[in-house]
Order: sequence, then structure tokens, then C-alpha cells
Amino acid sequence: MKRRVTTNLFSRGSWPEARRIADVLRMETVGGVIMLAAAVLGLVWANSPWAPAYESLRGLEFGVESLHLRLSVGQWASDGLLAIFFFVAGLELKREFVAGDLRDPRRAAVPVAAAVGGVVVPALIYALINLGNPEASAGWAVPTATDIAFALAVLAVIGRFLPSALRTFLLTLAVVDDLIAIVIIALFYTDELSVVPLLLVLVPLALFTVLVQRRVRSWWVLLPLAGLTWGFMHASGVHATVAGVLLGFAVPVIRRRAGEGPGLAEHFEHRWRPLSTGVAVPVFAFFAAGVAFGGLDGLVSSLSDTVTLGIVAGLVLGKLIGITAATWLVARFTKAELDSDLAWVDVLGLAVLGGIGFTVSLLVGELAFGEGSAEYDDAKVAVLLGSLLAAIIATIVLRGRNRVYRRIHEEETRDANRDGIPDAYQKDVID
Repeated sequence: MKRRVTTNLFSRGSWPEARRIADVLRMETVGGVIMLAAAVLGLVWANSPWAPAYESLRGLEFGVESLHLRLSVGQWASDGLLAIFFFVAGLELKREFVAGDLRDPRRAAVPVAAAVGGVVVPALIYALINLGNPEASAGWAVPTATDIAFALAVLAVIGRFLPSALRTFLLTLAVVDDLIAIVIIALFYTDELSVVPLLLVLVPLALFTVLVQRRVRSWWVLLPLAGLTWGFMHASGVHATVAGVLLGFAVPVIRRRAGEGPGLAEHFEHRWRPLSTGVAVPVFAFFAAGVAFGGLDGLVSSLSDTVTLGIVAGLVLGKLIGITAATWLVARFTKAELDSDLAWVDVLGLAVLGGIGFTVSLLVGELAFGEGSAEYDDAKVAVLLGSLLAAIIATIVLRGRNRVYRRIHEEETRDANRDGIPDAYQKDVID
């Protein structure tokens, strides 16, 4: 009797070409380059003579109206596809909290506090700049969000030799930052919060949690439950990507018994990262970055508006001051500790990198000012400009730090070779 063999695109027995592609997509540097290329393509197309075609594509709607799921292509990208990225990020973050560096509460408290500081200070800066402009006051929360996808992509491209603790710090900060921003949306920018769908989220989420805790891996059982969780979250009015984080947090990290192989969180992350890196995040970036400047005159006009100035200052200066100050205060006056692998100049570079704000910032701008308004157009330009400035400054700072860590790595490698340490053992020691 022949045993039936089923294959999965990313399984061990799948086609060699697909496996090689998946392995390449699991490299953060490759994923960062793909996403940044997609963002540049969207930006160029949105400001080209063919911009109407881009807007038509982004605004094309499809889905089931009765389930509140008739969305535009752009909305499907930011609310739907990006939930896959947040699921993978949730898996990785939970592994850090349970089995990684952040399992120590004293270390976890530092990036969490940094996220709070990175929300409060940009909001205050925006409010101060717009004190005399009551029409612009509603946009105080626009510069509070850090875009986790873009920030991690930039870090992956520029920081091959930077310590892994820096990425963990940024991942924690960005996830907490986004969760705070989503709470702000629910409290201040949600006209209709549907309680019933929000409560119904708990049903498929609880079933999903029970199954994964029992180490169930069957996609035909878990995917429908994940889809229902996302659908109810979207219908409730809360940003739907929160469902991805909650589902990621539900997956167990620790193996049930020794010798069972990778934990379920690691297994899911390995399977889903290629889809996140190769499809979900680039498609999102392509549509999120498509901000039309309105020509040179429109750009100059926007730069003189207090909405633009407040957002740019909030993203660049506010994030730098808020994240750095909160990190220093917590590390100085509490028992919380900054990771020993990080220097304060690393924190400064990371704080500037936190000023990259795309997805939630653009969403808050639309909710605050209304699509099509002059303030919203200024907000879009400001988010793009502020994020670009933050990325450039962070690149300058962190590239310099990357060269320092590369020299340290090369010196340790030479010392290990001189002492005759075997290559395999040498790698373990250096890492």
C-alpha cells in the first residue's frame, strides 16, 4: 500500500527551487531591500504622469459587503496582508519574552518605557507647534507611531554587524508603540467602536490558543480561526493588524518535551516569514509609500504649514528626545537595565530610526483630518518627509556603529584563528 505524500511550498520535501527562494526570503537584508524597492516604486508611480492609474489600482474595491469586508486594494494591503507581518513579529517577540533576552523584566522594561516616551514627546511637540491653529489640533497623534515594517527593514539593510539586542529593542519598542497608537485610535479617533464584534474576537482566538497549546499544526483548522479573529477585529473598528499580534502571542514557545525539535513559535515563524517578507510587506510598502506631492509648488506649500512642521518635528526630534530620555530615566532611576551589548550611541541611532512612521501615522492623519482635506494632504507629505529624514539620519549614525562592530568582529575572528579554535566552535563563541 503506497503512502500518500503531501507537500507544502516551504516544507522539507517541496521543490528545491521553492525552498531556495524561501531561504533567501528569510534573510532580513534581502527582505529589507525588496520592501524599500517596492516603496520607491510606489512613490515614483504616484508622482508620475501615470498617477491616475496608480490611484485607481489602490482604490479598487472588492470583498463581501455584508461582512464589512468590501475594502480597497490599499486597505487589504495595510489591514490584511500586514497582519501576516504582525503575526510573525508577534511570534518573534514572544520568543524573546519567553526564552530570549527579554525574559528578564528589568531588560524588557527599558524598550517598553522607550516606546511610551516615543509617543508622549512627539505628541507634545506637535501640539506646541500647532497651538495657534485649532483646525490642526486633531492631528496630535500622527507623529506618535513607529512603522515596525519599515524601521526593521532599514535596520536590516544598514546593520549586518550590529548587535542582535538592537533589533530586539527596536522590535519591542515598535510593537508596543503600535499598540499604544491603536489604543489612541480606539479612544480618540473611533466614532463607532462595535462592542459585539470585539467580544466575538475572543471566541476564535480562544479556540486557536487551545489548539496551538496542544501543538496542533493543521493549517485547515488554524487558518479559518485566524481569519475569523482578523475579521471580527476589523469589524469592531480596532485596527485589524492587532489580531496578528494576538495570534502570534498565543503560540507556545517552549517545547513540550526535550528532543521534540523546534518549538511551535519557531516552526510557524520559519514557515510564514517568506510569505511576510516576499509578499505581504512589499505589497503594503508599494501602496503605503504612494504619497503624491502635488508637484514642486505643492511640496513648498506643505513645508510652510504648521501641520507639516509639527509632524516632521515630532517624528525626527520628538522620537529622538522621547525614546532616548525615557530609556535613560528608566535605566538610571529604576532596577531596569539596558542590554550590556548596547552603547548609548546605539540607542541614539535607534531613537532616530523610531521616527519612521508610515502605516499608522497615515491612518491617524486620515481619521483626524478626513481624506481629501488640505490638512490630510499636508500630513501625508509630512509623514513621508519626516520618515525619510529619520531614515537618513539613522543610517548615518548606525552605519558608523556597524563599522565599529565589524572591526570588533574581525578582531575576534583573527584572535580565535590565532588560538586555533575550530571554526564551528569559534562561530558559537563569537555569536
